[in-house]
Amino acid sequence: MHIHLSEHFTYPKLLRFTFPTIVMMIFTSIYGVVDGVFVSNYAGKTAFAAVNLIMPALMIFATVGFMLGTGGSAVVARAMGGGDLPRARRYFSLIVLTGAIAGLVLTVVGLLIIEPLCAALGATGELLPLAVQYGRILSLALVPFILQNMFQSFLVAAERPKMGLGLTVAAGLTNMAGDWLLVGVLPWGVAGAAIATVASSLVGGVVPLVFFLLPNQTPLRLTQTRFEGRILAQTCSNGSSEMMSNLSTSLVSILYNFQLMRLIGEDGVAAFGVIMYVNFIFIGVFMGYSIGAGPVISYHYGAGNHAELQSLLRKSLLLMLLSCAGLTAAAVALARPLSRIFVGYDAELLLLTTRGFRLYALSFLAMGFNIFGSAFFTALGNGVISAAIAFLRTLLFQTAAIFVLPLFLELDGIWLAVTAAELLTLFITILFLVTQRARYHYGGA
Repeated sequence: MHIHLSEHFTYPKLLRFTFPTIVMMIFTSIYGVVDGVFVSNYAGKTAFAAVNLIMPALMIFATVGFMLGTGGSAVVARAMGGGDLPRARRYFSLIVLTGAIAGLVLTVVGLLIIEPLCAALGATGELLPLAVQYGRILSLALVPFILQNMFQSFLVAAERPKMGLGLTVAAGLTNMAGDWLLVGVLPWGVAGAAIATVASSLVGGVVPLVFFLLPNQTPLRLTQTRFEGRILAQTCSNGSSEMMSNLSTSLVSILYNFQLMRLIGEDGVAAFGVIMYVNFIFIGVFMGYSIGAGPVISYHYGAGNHAELQSLLRKSLLLMLLSCAGLTAAAVALARPLSRIFVGYDAELLLLTTRGFRLYALSFLAMGFNIFGSAFFTALGNGVISAAIAFLRTLLFQTAAIFVLPLFLELDGIWLAVTAAELLTLFITILFLVTQRARYHYGGA
């Protein structure tokens, strides 16, 4: 049964509406995991370390897509909630065009700086050419990759989360088939993994572009537009938290790699790579729900339905509580079998990775609340508060913890840094939710 943004959302209806986006985010993470599994098991841990060394830097470019998608879907959904569909379509078209242009510019930048960037990140010897090769190939696909990240949010705003899920599954299967062929069967190593990722981004970015260009049954489609600086500024402001979150995650990952290279060398980078791949699956639940619920919150805020807004917040917080507890328990229990999939061929590396992941997994206890809190204020159009939460949890607190905790806990301090950052951010998130109740009329939540 098709669910409209304007409806009253019970727990079952809210879960049905957000479920496709949750699965979409999990599946996106899983096909990223497949990349790592094939590279690690077929190309070796040096190639695996090379991919994980350059990937955080490449993800910095992709943050533009997250910013425009999440920030833009909030702008568009509020226009829809206000009953002005032509204006919503005009904004949507402008934001998509901006994303494509940004992708072209970043492709040129990426190709120019990739080699010195790899060297600056510490790639030497065998690591350097492998990291450069992977980075150059992925730089060529920044336009469809940015569009793919944008359309994940816009398909929800267009009331087609199931289509978003279907496209993500198709893109994931493309990536997995490419990994099997180009890395597992043909000895193409990191180049094969990169080509498979490019192919998947074409499915996830170009297919929805064509869909929105053609007449369709959704509220949104690409139409003639014009430059509106205020709308782009509002989009960037609204989505700044998601951009900050992803940008900070990439920057902090670089810091993790730096500290691990200093403490234990290449094995540390490989272990952290495994943790990040698996970690994305668990975070996908929090991110998927937040992205899926965002347009619903934006719509009802734009329509002035304060009681529904209050209900959505209350239900979301309870769902986050259950998710945080369940995912933490699952991550701790599954740390060893999941790590074995990647590095079962190296007993010492497996032991290192398992311990690291169990300590890292404690962060899930608070992470869901912080991710949803940031997304909630994005949906309300308050990019400043949303960005503040994202900045604190993913950059400021984590950066401090990465350098301070190892002084007392050595290597365990690296793995516990994210937990310390999430717990500190939780207090800030609660403070914002309490102090902003009157302003946004969700009091009593």
